Amino acid sequence: MEDTLIQHPWLSVVGALAILAVVAWAASQAAKRVLLVFLRKVTKRTRSTWDDRLLDRKVFERIAHLAPAMVVFYGIGLALGVTPEEARLGTEPEVLELTFLVVRRVAMAYMVLTGALAFSGFLAAVDDIYRHTYLESNNRPIKGYLQVLATFVYVASGIVMISILADRSPVIFLSGLGALTAVLLLVFRDTILSLVASVQIMSNDMIRIGDWVEMPQAHADGDVIDIALHTVKIQNWDKTFTTVPTHKFISESFRNWRGMQESGGRRIKRPLYLDVNSVRFLTDEEIDRLGRYEFLCGYMEQKRREIAEANGRPLGDAKVIPERRRLTNVGTFRAYVLHYLKNHPRIHGEMTLLVRQLQPGPEGLPLEIYCFTNDTTWANYEGIQADIFDHMFAILPEFGLRAYQKPAGSDLARAAERASTGVAEAAAGVPD
Repeated sequence: MEDTLIQHPWLSVVGALAILAVVAWAASQAAKRVLLVFLRKVTKRTRSTWDDRLLDRKVFERIAHLAPAMVVFYGIGLALGVTPEEARLGTEPEVLELTFLVVRRVAMAYMVLTGALAFSGFLAAVDDIYRHTYLESNNRPIKGYLQVLATFVYVASGIVMISILADRSPVIFLSGLGALTAVLLLVFRDTILSLVASVQIMSNDMIRIGDWVEMPQAHADGDVIDIALHTVKIQNWDKTFTTVPTHKFISESFRNWRGMQESGGRRIKRPLYLDVNSVRFLTDEEIDRLGRYEFLCGYMEQKRREIAEANGRPLGDAKVIPERRRLTNVGTFRAYVLHYLKNHPRIHGEMTLLVRQLQPGPEGLPLEIYCFTNDTTWANYEGIQADIFDHMFAILPEFGLRAYQKPAGSDLARAAERASTGVAEAAAGVPD
């Protein structure tokens, strides 16, 4: 056996490398299974949650990858029988020397990469701890800043790894970055824009996690669930997700409904279209009947006095028809709607409340209701709005009014049928 090793020295090198590989694998398994299992047991016994966040982000698992890299880094010299001093002086055979240097550099670069990944996981854990511990996290998220720091760490780690593999000082690579500034600006354009946008968004308090935002050009309409460095994630009302670049919230317009939610009132602005042909003056009987309504009794009494004073003035010429003030059904209905809304328990009493006529058009006379509900929840708001207009449509006939509706095909068919029936009846009643 000894003779064989003397005749073939590479067999001893291969065997030593195999043993080194087994030791590195054993170190990896020990670090992952023994250390991680121990840490999991410890974190379960503690009341704090920060250690759970570190485990969830695999910080310790990434640190465990340092064990096999360190075994390879310090054991490769023993396996090859080469010391760092000998490798630098070049006294060993070229193959072993080259292998020693390459393996050590790769192992060191791998440790740098592992450290960068572990630090990135640590930053993610910090963001989780901040979001789940402090209520201010919704107003002042730090995820974008942490991502900037992680990007810087990755760039620095990449430069260090390249310098290790090339066996050159990192200063040499940094000195060459000046010529690559234009290229770097082009490559990191979105990152720079997003960083500036993140600072402006946070300083101006433009959006927060949980805000309802609407950006039609991005087909986004829903709640903000995440604000990162490069993107803002929005869950739309149809449960789909829209990812919008962060800098778009600076360069383009969007609507934030937070003001409505914080004010405690949500606006109702909807017209009720009335048939112009149904607008007329009220008769005395209708005035007496409507004057018994709870929301109109005070209004009708006041109008009676005003009309009596206006119509009581004498005229000098008996041939002149006097201009008499009279109540209209649409004006009385408008007063009824106003008093109805003022006494409605779900209408905000301290915000704007209007019942106004808009310009008549082909669809009739629009009577717009402009008010605010005291419940901003979407489902409750829609229910309140529907109840109000249900009541308005149902009470229109009490005022002699009709809602306008464009005639459908069935309406035209019935009108033609009635017209033909009338013509036939008229023809049948004409004597020969």
